[in-house]
Amino acid sequence: MSDPHDEVNRPSHYTTHPSGVECIEITRHMNFNLGNAMKYIWRAGLKGATEQDLAKAIWYLNDELKRISCPTSLPTPKS
Repeated sequence: MSDPHDEVNRPSHYTTHPSGVECIEITRHMNFNLGNAMKYIWRAGLKGATEQDLAKAIWYLNDELKRISCPTSLPTPKS
């Protein structure tokens, strides 16, 4: 069992939410971009500069918008 203050396995900036929920419990059900955006929003103000965390979240959200607006075209199977 990991120490509740273990900064590798249970970093405080992801485990101190008032809900008692750990960030990864939510983000593991999301795709990469949305999970990372959520992670940076979750920890904003708890690790480093708030503005930088929010800018990173916006970057991942913009990347996700690009991804869903220009889906990769897969070749059509031949009959």
